[in-house]
Amino acid sequence: MSERVLLNLGPQHPSTHGVLRLVVELEGERVVNVTPVIGYLHRGFEKIAENRRYIQITPLTDKLDYVSSMANNMAYVKAVEELLGLEVPERAEYIRVIVLELQRIASHLLALGSIGNDLGMPFTLMMYTFRERETILDLFESLSGARLGYNYITIGGVMDDLPLGFTDFTLSFLRELRQKIEEYEDLVYDNEIFVKRTEGIGVLSPKDAINLGATGPVLRGSGVRRDIRKEDPYSIYHYFDWRIVTGKRGDCLSRISVWINEMKMSADIVEQAIENIPPGLFRAKVSRVVRPPEGEVYSRIESPRGELGFHIIGDGSTHPYRLKIRSPAFCNLSILPHLAKGVFIADLIAILGTLDPVFGEVDR
Repeated sequence: MSERVLLNLGPQHPSTHGVLRLVVELEGERVVNVTPVIGYLHRGFEKIAENRRYIQITPLTDKLDYVSSMANNMAYVKAVEELLGLEVPERAEYIRVIVLELQRIASHLLALGSIGNDLGMPFTLMMYTFRERETILDLFESLSGARLGYNYITIGGVMDDLPLGFTDFTLSFLRELRQKIEEYEDLVYDNEIFVKRTEGIGVLSPKDAINLGATGPVLRGSGVRRDIRKEDPYSIYHYFDWRIVTGKRGDCLSRISVWINEMKMSADIVEQAIENIPPGLFRAKVSRVVRPPEGEVYSRIESPRGELGFHIIGDGSTHPYRLKIRSPAFCNLSILPHLAKGVFIADLIAILGTLDPVFGEVDR
């Protein structure tokens, strides 16, 4: 029996997606056990929020999953609107769906490009995916004036209406994106090294995925057909024709395939929303001093990483009495020790990459 050694990966290791330390117990090149050490990005978000007015919290949510800020905005304001019993104008809901699905595409583009970089593949895939992601950031900049941290989805609707030319430009971009996704598929599925590094690696069975609390593409990559947009419809997702994307084997390649196919599905949803968007108000009338009645709510959405939930307890004041976040990135990261047992240390990096954690949300 060879001697076991402890190896620290991180907290600044280039193969991690953010500030993470992995304490890895090795026997040769095989992983015996791995312990994620988190907290390097902890800012006390939940406690800070309990000392801020409801309307002041929305910009703070941008800093959670900072590559999917629109989703954070939506999850929070949806919870507040449920506390208020507030009805959001239909046009605002259409705009929300458009930006949420564009954000999903941007997030998956980042994940797909990064996993190629993690595996030491040629830089081509990352350059291609970041090229399309830049276009989405340009669109978001035209909406909010920002390319990161948008504060766009707000209590009662959105901060501003769609600018002139936004819909035409978006439709043109989505037509081009479908052609680009074919290029991504060639770079992934036709690359023998990429396939060997991901196929059959980090297999998560459907039973384990459910029992371990997996969510989002990690869960669907194991073949579990569960998506909150279908299971517990919110906003106007039930207006559109689309299907839940799943993988077959529960391995790294299956999770990557979910990212790719979800981008196609998100593009379909955005096109349907743009074609059917009605005229009207983009925001309901909401008092500048938001004071929900005493009550409690748990509200959830399907973020690019899975179930993102906000549990808010209101005491009738201008700020929440308690606020707790259910982070999909945190829940998915907790599965890493289960997936990593017995794999090569090189495969550990691939597995971590396909869990797609963002540590602003993990640590909070």
